[in-house]
Amino acid sequence: MNEQNNPILEVKNLRVSYHTYAGEVKAVRGVQFSLEKGQALAIVGESGCGKSVTAKSIMGLIKAPQGEMKENSEILYHGENILKYNKKQWQHYKGGECAIIFQDALASLNPTMRVGKQIMENLMGHKNMTKQEAAKEAVEMLRMVGIPEPEKRVRQYPHEFSGGMRQRVMIAIAFACDPKILICDEPTTALDVTIQGQILDIIKNLQKKNQTSVIMITHDLGVVANIAQKIAVMYSGIIVESGTCEDIFYRPRHPYTWALIRSVPRLDLKNKQELATIPGTPPDLLNPPVGCPFCTRCSYCMPICKEEMPEATEFGGEHKAACWLHHPMAPKVEMPNLEGGEL
Repeated sequence: MNEQNNPILEVKNLRVSYHTYAGEVKAVRGVQFSLEKGQALAIVGESGCGKSVTAKSIMGLIKAPQGEMKENSEILYHGENILKYNKKQWQHYKGGECAIIFQDALASLNPTMRVGKQIMENLMGHKNMTKQEAAKEAVEMLRMVGIPEPEKRVRQYPHEFSGGMRQRVMIAIAFACDPKILICDEPTTALDVTIQGQILDIIKNLQKKNQTSVIMITHDLGVVANIAQKIAVMYSGIIVESGTCEDIFYRPRHPYTWALIRSVPRLDLKNKQELATIPGTPPDLLNPPVGCPFCTRCSYCMPICKEEMPEATEFGGEHKAACWLHHPMAPKVEMPNLEGGEL
């Protein structure tokens, strides 16, 4: 298979449900996208829209009986459906071919194990290094992610590191085995703005150096602009709009994308001016709506929006959006001014 002409990863008709005491929560409902080698894709949306469930699905972390991957869901890595992997293939894929950085580094790291040993485990498991080789490489990985005195720090425990330093350790573990795909699940959420920038720069530099494909999961469009080439806007378990960074920031076509862009805090706001918010709440995924999931919060809602989910309309290139406003019979609506104020 020619890697130049084929995506490294294709997600097709991904449907994931969770079985709870209240019933079946349809967390992801028919998501599809592709990722090229060396490319960065951002999946953005509010909390609870299915971003992290999508990430966990790609990592093979959806476990029965609570979580269920629906029939006909496909996640193709180099054209092969990973959902049909056996145990040995999963062991090679997880951490080796595909790695993940979670948002809570303290919860993700083993508190009883020195950070050096946690990096070494990955190296010995996937690169067949000896203990001495892995110990030396662990020091180099900490140095690479900007941790000072790595020879000393490699022998410390996670609680001896700050939040930003712990996240650097997570990046070191993730990149230790040169993964082809890196998933970053809200990697900067709990960090202050200065540290956020440093963490994103490390990820971006390592991505360019290793030609790693990156999936960045975030609710913050501000994080996206500096790292991603493509953006998928997710709402209520569905991708409602996708395209290049330029498409989404300068030519957005879905009312939810408009609202997301408007809600990003701006430095030029006047003193005490209110931040733009999206009124209402997302729909209950125990009983998802039959029509457009954004219809109850949308200023442009029409009767058809409540009755039927719109097909995606293509606008050239990879840009597409699922909204009834783009139907030939819909009233013509100009994209609103996204500088602030009411939608």
